[in-house]
Amino acid sequence: MKYDFTTILDRDGKDSIAVNPTEMYGINVPTREGFRRIPMWVADMSFPTCPTVTEAMIERIKHPCFGYFEPSQEYYDSIIRWQKHRHGFDVKKEEIGYENGVLGGVLTALKVLCSDGDNVLLNSPTYIGFTNSIGGNGYNMVLSPLKKDEQGIWRMDLADMEEKIKQYQIHVAVLCNPYNPCGRVWEKEELKAVMDLYEKYEVWVISDEIWADLVLNGHTHIPAHTVSEYAHTHTVTQYAPSKTFSLAGISGSYHICFNKWLNDRLAKEASTTHYNTMSVLWMHALIGGYRREGEEWVEELCEVLSDNVNYACDFIRDHFEGVTVAKPEGTYMLFLDCENWCKANNCDMDTLLRKGVEYGVLWQDGRPFHDPYAIRMNLAVPKELVIEAFDRLNRYVFHTEEAK
Repeated sequence: MKYDFTTILDRDGKDSIAVNPTEMYGINVPTREGFRRIPMWVADMSFPTCPTVTEAMIERIKHPCFGYFEPSQEYYDSIIRWQKHRHGFDVKKEEIGYENGVLGGVLTALKVLCSDGDNVLLNSPTYIGFTNSIGGNGYNMVLSPLKKDEQGIWRMDLADMEEKIKQYQIHVAVLCNPYNPCGRVWEKEELKAVMDLYEKYEVWVISDEIWADLVLNGHTHIPAHTVSEYAHTHTVTQYAPSKTFSLAGISGSYHICFNKWLNDRLAKEASTTHYNTMSVLWMHALIGGYRREGEEWVEELCEVLSDNVNYACDFIRDHFEGVTVAKPEGTYMLFLDCENWCKANNCDMDTLLRKGVEYGVLWQDGRPFHDPYAIRMNLAVPKELVIEAFDRLNRYVFHTEEAK
């Protein structure tokens, strides 16, 4: 490959909660001597970012003045070109708005579209960031559980969603596309069906598409706002280069909205706190990533992630009896279902999670995602570490009396 996805980076002491989580993240179990810590919980990548990202930031840093500024035309042109080439739709400069982060963008849209305490429809398992931000800001989350079909693929339950829209008088829904934590890449027909449902009940849509660029094994991301005229005019879509290029530590995101009334209200709401101010380095990081070389880098990244996911899912199927996982079609997260294993081995989730961390596999408790027997795992690490992590889980966690 042209780019580096094999170097094992030493992130210790480099401002990374992935390898140095504090007590607040619940991963404070000491790792046994002789086992290096493999960061497989929080959703950032342990790969060097695309070289053009750092090159663009370094070039800007050479000029030693960082005062007030306005986003450049190159910034807008980069987004317009990226979305057209990657996702097949046209967007104009005035249809792009800035937010300091995707969750902040979700909240800005909720403030425009909801009253305090309103009911908001989401699916479950639910991204913990939605729970903390939406629930934490006084909105009532109404959850419609995803269901697995006969092939083990996660699907939206439209009948349940319709019933809850009617029961709770819901007029705003948050869509996750691709879906975190389950990794579904929604198909066009699925998105069309859910948007038809929302049109029937006049539901506005906030679509989190931060994972849009990270699709695996030949799957294709479909932007939700492209599937119907109603979707086009009633959706605000949240994007960021942070998942694509592992830039979570450089805050920034943008939304795209084709409804002028809604776009004007979003801009007004976002401006009221004087908090949504773009960083000049974030702007240049986006410009660097959204170059042609950045697209080449993402294509190679998706190949690497697909290989890691295929290896991990095959290993789980062949070695961890009682543990199931639906193979992700996008993102780089696994969402393990450990219910049958826990019951067969008389082991509680706290013990299972602790044993993994003791042997250096830093994985994430899935219970805050509204699943009582789930573990979330990040596979955006060099494959050598994926192999090492699953070997440890096999030898010391899932097949040992100590796990009980």
